[in-house]
Amino acid sequence: MLLESNQVILMKHTLLYGFALLSIFLALFVGGVNADNVAASKEIINATMDNATANASQMKTIGIIGGVSWLSSLEYYRLMNQMVNKQLGGSYSAKILMYSIEFGEFSKDERLAEKGDWNALNKTIIDAAQRLKRGGADFIVIASNTVNSRAEYVQSEVQIPVLHIADATGEKVNKSGIKTVALLGTKYTMEQNFYRDRLEKKYGLQVVIPNETEREYINSVIFDELCVEKMNNESRERFVQIINRLMDEEGAQGVVLGCTEIPLLIKQRDVKVQVFDTTAIHAEAAVKYALNMT
Repeated sequence: MLLESNQVILMKHTLLYGFALLSIFLALFVGGVNADNVAASKEIINATMDNATANASQMKTIGIIGGVSWLSSLEYYRLMNQMVNKQLGGSYSAKILMYSIEFGEFSKDERLAEKGDWNALNKTIIDAAQRLKRGGADFIVIASNTVNSRAEYVQSEVQIPVLHIADATGEKVNKSGIKTVALLGTKYTMEQNFYRDRLEKKYGLQVVIPNETEREYINSVIFDELCVEKMNNESRERFVQIINRLMDEEGAQGVVLGCTEIPLLIKQRDVKVQVFDTTAIHAEAAVKYALNMT
């Protein structure tokens, strides 16, 4: 479950304010209505109301490297604010700085990186991270599974924490008790070791990936459709077929949507196995870190 459900949050705040009102009633009932008891009652109310304010004042500022693509960056921003509000109540929201990379030029940097030339991509990512640090970000999340391949490099260069999306995902899968997961994402994410090795070696998971033809198809849908805001039912059906095959033939018990655009297309209702939405998982990890819950 992501953070706390609405019902749990409502119950928590109801109990908190209920306790405050009960304390006020007892103070007035036992001691009578006098200046001291009225003052004590006001202190209880103020302490209750100040609890959320104190939590908000201690909140860290989240720095988001976004724009890769802007569609999933929107989801990060929405989810983070909703999650903070669920924790603090009232009209509280997250402290966020976002630098949105221009995706057209960046996609050219990615193609160079796939061929082994990381210079342009590294320069773009470090520039984005430095801008966030100068703006006051306390830590950074890179709103892209693929670009998290540079997370440790960014952290070493910029010297503020970078929360790796695969760590958040690995922890979430472990908590579910699932041991074998299918990994869907860009070709780079599915084929390179930075993501699979982290899940397997650090979190003890078995990771299975689509076959070569399926990987080509998934990659083309991500870049040619999802990143340009095209959601096609035919593509959804094919993704579901791939997931079902991995479940039936490869033993996948869950599926990691290892591209932050895929959750725009595939929802839990579409498949039989448990879905791990890395966008939501990463956003939750950032909010927990920002609210000092980890």
